Amino acid sequence: MKAVPNRYRVRFENLDRESTCLEGETVFQSARRAGVRIVGACGGRGVCGTCMVRVLEDEVDAASGSRTPRERKWQRSCELHPGGDCWVEVAPRSVARVVRTEVDERDAHAIAPDSAVRLHEVVLEPATLASARADGDRMIEALRPSGVRRLDLAALRKLPALLRKNDWRVRAVCLGEEAIAFAAPGRPALGLAVDLGTTNCAGYLLDLESGALLGRLGIENPQASYGADLVSRMNFAITSPEQREELRQAATTAVNELARSLCEAVGAAPEEIVDVAICGNTAMHHLLLGLPVRQLGRAPYVPAVCQVIDVRARDLDLACAPGASAHLMPNVGGFVGGDHVAALLATEARWRDTTALVLDIGTNTEISLAHAGELLTASCPSGPALEGGHISSGMRAAEGAIEQVFLENGRIAVKAIGDEEAVGLCGSGVVDAMAVLVQAGIADRGGRLNPARPEVRDRDGTREALLVPGVTFTQADVRSVQLAKAAIRSGIDLLLREAGIDERMLTRVIIAGAFGSYIRVESAVAIGLLPSLPLERFEQVGNAAGLGVRMALLRSDLRARAEQIARTCRYQQLGALPGFQKVFLSRIGF
Repeated sequence: MKAVPNRYRVRFENLDRESTCLEGETVFQSARRAGVRIVGACGGRGVCGTCMVRVLEDEVDAASGSRTPRERKWQRSCELHPGGDCWVEVAPRSVARVVRTEVDERDAHAIAPDSAVRLHEVVLEPATLASARADGDRMIEALRPSGVRRLDLAALRKLPALLRKNDWRVRAVCLGEEAIAFAAPGRPALGLAVDLGTTNCAGYLLDLESGALLGRLGIENPQASYGADLVSRMNFAITSPEQREELRQAATTAVNELARSLCEAVGAAPEEIVDVAICGNTAMHHLLLGLPVRQLGRAPYVPAVCQVIDVRARDLDLACAPGASAHLMPNVGGFVGGDHVAALLATEARWRDTTALVLDIGTNTEISLAHAGELLTASCPSGPALEGGHISSGMRAAEGAIEQVFLENGRIAVKAIGDEEAVGLCGSGVVDAMAVLVQAGIADRGGRLNPARPEVRDRDGTREALLVPGVTFTQADVRSVQLAKAAIRSGIDLLLREAGIDERMLTRVIIAGAFGSYIRVESAVAIGLLPSLPLERFEQVGNAAGLGVRMALLRSDLRARAEQIARTCRYQQLGALPGFQKVFLSRIGF
């Protein structure tokens, strides 16, 4: 008979959460199973140092299996194996927090709602012994002039009770020829728009009748604990059907957490969400739908599908009206997905009829060059460094994260979110820090930290520059930034080359994404991430993908326009373009 493994209680003291850890599991693995979100950029492989915890009580076994006495030093949770019940504290920069979801709202107010769902107030005659026709039959008859021919089974199950509770009056929510939900008269018909990002997920709750934005929320993608980059997650998914399903459920959890939290904030129930629109890059799109990703993760990087997908929300286990539809925005190709299409949709007035760049900078950066009526589009695997991932003191954009680094009287100074004590660096702070290190001569143009500078020290064989007490920037951090910025800048260079134009012809550079909201353009230009153009040509528009998916939720014609934009994009596989390696290497330096 197979022995039952021991189970240990792990309490995350500063999060007020607990998990059960099986014998042989790490603290990180037990946290992931329990939904306790600890940042783990490498997916728990022990190479990034972002999942730091310290043991407050009891003992744990080190990765080697040896016993370790009670300690209070910070250690990687992916290398700690509990030997009994234990209490741990998660490092402030390792806590996955609610994130900011700013959107440029200037374009949002012009969206007049004309959604795919239609609402009908229906009044039926009360059933009597003399007129005892079925409730559903009479409802179809009342809705037939509107083109409705059938009722969704889940909606039908609720109809009899709703009719009798509301004096034979109900609100019917219809999609095409089907009534997909019923509600009490006057209850709102809610829509949920989701930007399912690699690192962060943003959700927007809207009233489908008025178009009003009722609430918005950003959370870390629960899949982040399986790896900060797409390759780590896809490698996890292809190992087994069970692991692919595990990642699909993590993506579903993100959408459902957004739905429940947003509805709770406005006194509504998730079942009142009757339409959902979702955008994400191709890998996130596939993982949510449970589509195979093996062929996507290997050359020539072929998606399973690029066209629009409309499915029942219940087929994805989404927390909303069972009959609701989920609209997945179209992909372009490779790793350019519906999130970039949504960003292009939201910013079309800015790039149409001109020569412009649209960049959505993140873990996976998408770039489109609009010129002479064409859209050249590419994806750059920039990695998580520019969002604070794989950076020794990196963290999400939360309180205590350094968002600005600058020189003040010749010395390094910082500003942290919430004016809190600095505990780490978020994306905008990473770019600022790199620019300041180069500007001050602490790092040279090749990226080497200068050991002669007083800010630079060697600790345990690692060269690092001290920004403020407790926050450093290591030589490895510099290299990570170099690789990320070279990937993005070489993408820009190659698209310009393919179009046969010079960067000086760009009349506008539109920077989208959460990272793009806060980055200081001057710093990005200084390190060579962005072209050296007059600052007035740059425009930061926040989470344009979030705005674009809201537009698609509210208007059927804009869904059709998004499909047209996706078909217009001419996808460029950067690695296959002549001279890619040479261009990439030329952009490594500062």
